[in-house]
Amino acid sequence: MALRINDEAPDFTAETTEGKIRLHEWIGDGWAILFSHPKDFTPVCTTELGYMASLKPQFDKRNCKIIGLSVDPVDDHAKWVKDIEETQGHAVNYPLIGDPELKIAKLYDMLPADSGDSAKGRTPANNATVRSVFVIGPDKKIKLMLTYPMSTGRNFDEVLRVLDSIQLTATHKVATPVNWKQGEDVIIIPSVSDEEAKQKFPQGWKAPKPYLRIVPQPK
Repeated sequence: MALRINDEAPDFTAETTEGKIRLHEWIGDGWAILFSHPKDFTPVCTTELGYMASLKPQFDKRNCKIIGLSVDPVDDHAKWVKDIEETQGHAVNYPLIGDPELKIAKLYDMLPADSGDSAKGRTPANNATVRSVFVIGPDKKIKLMLTYPMSTGRNFDEVLRVLDSIQLTATHKVATPVNWKQGEDVIIIPSVSDEEAKQKFPQGWKAPKPYLRIVPQPK
């Protein structure tokens, strides 16, 4: 069954570079980002994991944990992180899940069911679908899913931007327009009536159309 936004994120227990975790317990009452990569010791992934390490303080401010995953064993992760720090200038500062039996990759619909049950002998090409990002909320539901092609490094600044938008909506009943950035105007969501909007936004709003009600970003 394919995962969809607002589905509960499948729970699992796994070995990581920071010990054994159970996902839902590890997330706790905050937010989390689970992101996967095709294989250790590959070039694009090396740049991604290093950059994600540099962004971790930004995610920490947003009460959002980071966890990575690949189908390689934890021992390989531990060797690879040295290369990441050497080449990218940032030490990996979040756990990396080992998934050598492909269980989690299949659980999250990153690999087809007929992919076998071992990472041995697999190449990055075999693992081509495993470059995914999931944002998981405090309710353990999936808020965002992204899947990139093998050859394209992900834009983790965009993931941070989307997290800001999702958290804003969760708190203030607003949506964010195209290319929105932190601090810019937002849109009152359609499910909020004008009467309710007057209570929530007593300063009023701009409305070039009745369904397009624009307000400054709530603090």
